Amino acid sequence: MIDIKVPTVGESISEVTLLKWTRQNGQYVERDEVIAELESEKATFEVNAEKAGVLKTLANAGDTILIGSILAQIDETAAKPEKSTDNSQQTTEKKEEKKVEQPAVDSRQSTVDVKATPVASAIITDKKVDVKSIEPSGYNGKILKNDVLDALSNPGKKAFAGAELNTRNIRKEKMSNLRKTISRRLVEAKNTTAMLTTFNEVDMGAIMEIRAKNKDKFKETHGVNLGFMSFFAKACAIALSEWPTVNAYIEADELVYHDYADISIAVSTPRGLTVPVMRNVESMSMADVERTVGVLAAKARDSKLTADDLTGGTFTITNGGVFGSLMSTPIINIPQSAILGMHKIQDRPMAVNGKVEIRPMMYLALSYDHRIIDGRESVSFLVRVKELLENPALLLFGKDPVKALLEL
Repeated sequence: MIDIKVPTVGESISEVTLLKWTRQNGQYVERDEVIAELESEKATFEVNAEKAGVLKTLANAGDTILIGSILAQIDETAAKPEKSTDNSQQTTEKKEEKKVEQPAVDSRQSTVDVKATPVASAIITDKKVDVKSIEPSGYNGKILKNDVLDALSNPGKKAFAGAELNTRNIRKEKMSNLRKTISRRLVEAKNTTAMLTTFNEVDMGAIMEIRAKNKDKFKETHGVNLGFMSFFAKACAIALSEWPTVNAYIEADELVYHDYADISIAVSTPRGLTVPVMRNVESMSMADVERTVGVLAAKARDSKLTADDLTGGTFTITNGGVFGSLMSTPIINIPQSAILGMHKIQDRPMAVNGKVEIRPMMYLALSYDHRIIDGRESVSFLVRVKELLENPALLLFGKDPVKALLEL
């Protein structure tokens, strides 16, 4: 038997949580095949089979396991099953999948992934039932006839997922290591920093016009979409170079300054908020930023972020606008000293050259540690970010191109 132990994932980490087995007890696994996913207080990571053989699991999903403990064993002496057996099993599984995943026919809900029986689909279409009001009870989340009838018999009433109407049930779930870490760090940020927030607003018209004119060519040339994050990241990198205390933090009785911009981006995942880092944003092109954002976001969604992806960062950008937030006060990502909050773009009447115009506006919020950043610096930093975003040509040199040409 070969022992598979929980690997060391960081000096300060003594235990991890088993999220799930990707291969089950008694199954034959190949060498280097992923057999499990673990979660530490900083990131999730995979465990691979060190040898080919039959897997024997020694823990259950949700268990907390100490570093160095035996997670599983592999019997490398076991014979590999014949391919025909595997193929027949896969064929059976595919047939079962086809049998239970018949999509519903609902023209009004064509953008929603709906699975329902033919009878349920017919009732949904005929009665124009909002599928979001239906609680599926069938296998693999399939909507059954009775589910639709229950929704029709209780108009305006919707039970919580997995519960019945008029229930008084409560549920308790163990906090994950990641959620514990998020909780601890947020409380620590509130208790150990002199946090204040300053606000401003930015007219997003110029950026939206640039995106509308160039997004297709940008995608064709660079293979990535042109989003808002590249504009914000580049603007912040320039502003950070001009206001170094916003890019610094306190360490014991010293101020640690950074001559580079390692910008963390807040990414929401089913397991909680993570903040992977983009390195040296000041040296990146717009396409570099968009590519990096895409890679980090994909890794976060798939729980593939490494400890290195989450380590460091001198400043953070968070975008509550994707969830519809109009204004908020973001919490500092310690040990950093400042975080910029983006929000929803909303058309508002604005006074432009003495006339009222409807402009696409976004509120910006900068939360900062007043122990190191004074009010003048925080406000000036945010005003500079606003200036750069409203005049995107400034992102090229950091100042007006005409003034750069005339060396003014």
